[in-house]
Amino acid sequence: MSFILAIDQGTTGSTALILDDALRVLGRHNQEFPQLYPQPGWVEHDLKDILTSVEGAVAGALAQAGIDPAQIAGIGITNQRETTALWSRATGTPVHNAIVWQCRRTAPRCEALAPQAALFKRKTGLVLDPYFSGTKLAWLLDERGHRAAAEAGELAFGTIDSFLVWHLTGGEAHVTDASNASRTLMMNLKTLSWDPELLSLLKIPSAVLPEIRSNSEIYGYTRGFPGLPDGIPVAGMAGDQQSALFGQACFQAGEAKCTYGTGAFLLMNTGEEVVYSDNGLLTTVAWRLGEQTTYALEGSAFIAGAAVQWLRDGLGLIKQASEVEALAARCQDNGGVYFVPALTGLGAPHWRPDARGVIRGLTRGTTAAHLARAALEGIAFQNDEILKAMESDLGHPLAGLRVDGGAAANDLLMQFQADLLGVEIARPALLETTALGAAFLAGLAVGVWSDLDALRAAWREDRRFRRVMDQAEVAARVAGWRAAVACA
Repeated sequence: MSFILAIDQGTTGSTALILDDALRVLGRHNQEFPQLYPQPGWVEHDLKDILTSVEGAVAGALAQAGIDPAQIAGIGITNQRETTALWSRATGTPVHNAIVWQCRRTAPRCEALAPQAALFKRKTGLVLDPYFSGTKLAWLLDERGHRAAAEAGELAFGTIDSFLVWHLTGGEAHVTDASNASRTLMMNLKTLSWDPELLSLLKIPSAVLPEIRSNSEIYGYTRGFPGLPDGIPVAGMAGDQQSALFGQACFQAGEAKCTYGTGAFLLMNTGEEVVYSDNGLLTTVAWRLGEQTTYALEGSAFIAGAAVQWLRDGLGLIKQASEVEALAARCQDNGGVYFVPALTGLGAPHWRPDARGVIRGLTRGTTAAHLARAALEGIAFQNDEILKAMESDLGHPLAGLRVDGGAAANDLLMQFQADLLGVEIARPALLETTALGAAFLAGLAVGVWSDLDALRAAWREDRRFRRVMDQAEVAARVAGWRAAVACA
């Protein structure tokens, strides 16, 4: 029997899964790590904490699975994208904390590059926003004095996939994959290589960059990684949202998924066509298999599950995030309360880093239940905006949507999402499709699964949600949401 180790390195913690070739999860372990906020709008991670959390997650999953680590046929990695790491090539030691995708410190750099916004969009499919890696790396080189060392080839840059592969292989492989590279503002979407003109504008030396590889191939072999024997192939990588699209078996153009994590992310497979958005969405690489590249349209909301965490940690309305559904169900509707969760700005289709959260419609009769429902509905409203923009870019309506991530287990949220969208929502039996996508990619590379048809056959559905709300009620709710967004 063949086993795959999938490592899902996320924003708040790292998860490791051990799966067999029938997609049974034999072992699963999550280990959280601290979030660092040096000043308002800045978000960092200690890379040593990330590495320790991955080591702990792998050890915990192996212990639960009860297998010999030597039986692992391959390792797949998926990761929080855009988060920027810089470390010494000689020692592997980070020279600074990772700058997290949520961090807004490089807004002034993006503003300075604004005259080149059209060029960046044409070449990368992205908007000029602090969200992406390129300006984060430039900030590290300039503001922390690392430019000379980077130009001399002494430092290595990478998103978290690169950092993990480096350490899994004992420093032998400095690589990234096409999906993560497409989120840096530095890779040309069509050539799938680092673009010299963009590097010049960002002032990034090529000596610091990893090699761009496909999403399913052997990048190297384990060496000296705690808890794992040497010689296991590291064989699949993808940014978390692309990995979830792959794990949802959305292999055909027009198929789409939404992941409900810290943020919410909608991706639609557009096939081999690079589709540019006129509605504030991003064009991105979905994956590259062999010589074939698949592209996607993406819309992201910065805050989704994080809104529930704020209800828990900031307001103390619940003790556990899982309690939010029961609290929200205590009221029949939102009582006219709308919550725009722009706690770190608004993402697609608005792209307003200056926006701030709004709770609108409070009355003397507003209860904690109304706030909980408004928070869940705010997540769904954001996704509805993104999907409508996606439909406009494609020129036709979406046929259906697959959902995953922790909040996809919330039936109230899923039903309201289906009411807004007016399409069927399919929830898989295994919600951790981000990790599943990494497992699929690694398994393809080492022969655990033969082709995409085998992966599609393995995908299993749990439940479907269909619209039950009256169309007039949906229109009224959307109007209330738009009024609230105008105040953000």
